[in-house]
Amino acid sequence: MPVFDMVLIALAGAAAGAINSLVGSGTLVTFPTLVALGYPPVVSTMSNAIGLVAGGVSGTWGYRRELKGQRNRLLWQMPASLIGALLGAWLLLHLPEKVFTEVVPVLLILALLLVVAGPKIQDWARRRAEAAGKSADHVSPRRMVALVFGTFAVGVYGGYFTAAQGILLMGVMGALLPEDMQRMNAAKNLLSLVVNVVAAAAYIIVAFDRISWPAAGLIALGSLIGGWLGAHYGRRLPPNVLRAFIVVVGLIGLYRLLTI
Repeated sequence: MPVFDMVLIALAGAAAGAINSLVGSGTLVTFPTLVALGYPPVVSTMSNAIGLVAGGVSGTWGYRRELKGQRNRLLWQMPASLIGALLGAWLLLHLPEKVFTEVVPVLLILALLLVVAGPKIQDWARRRAEAAGKSADHVSPRRMVALVFGTFAVGVYGGYFTAAQGILLMGVMGALLPEDMQRMNAAKNLLSLVVNVVAAAAYIIVAFDRISWPAAGLIALGSLIGGWLGAHYGRRLPPNVLRAFIVVVGLIGLYRLLTI
């Protein structure tokens, strides 16, 4: 591999790791980079998913304090992500890639709308809970079922094509949970990590010879550093700034998806 390609892939991995810890959709940096360097799309998808696991670990660790108090809910969401990721990984190995990539822009637009409308939806849910004599942070069984199903659906998508799964998760959680942005971002990092680990393991077991290990290693090195940096500085962002950053990155990702 030429030195220029090595440096470019590592830098793309660092950028993706930072973006994933803050927003999600770092794949929209690394995936096009690998494709532009001549890697086939499916090889790029699998190598990228394996490499970004390292960034998911460092990003989740950086947000560990914000995970406190979310254990009971995450015990439901994590299995949903795991099962969804297994199904998504199976689909990647059996369906044409265009089946999902044609739907991605629509899902991304919906997620961005949910991110923007999240505060109003949360206020509405909070008023309903208070009117019913419940605490403002109450999550009804109906909303919990919707949350688990939404988490599963995003897991399927993430196991197939990881780009923007973080934005989709933030959209789902923002519409259903009475949580602030940083705590939801911490949960998003953990759930995305579950999806990436499952997908990576499936790719290694089923398609070991189709993975570019040098590319995956370079992305892992870059994303490990980028994930920590993103979490270190991202935890200090005000909620509205983080929400605006998610929307901006999402719009850029939407453009990239439509032009890849």
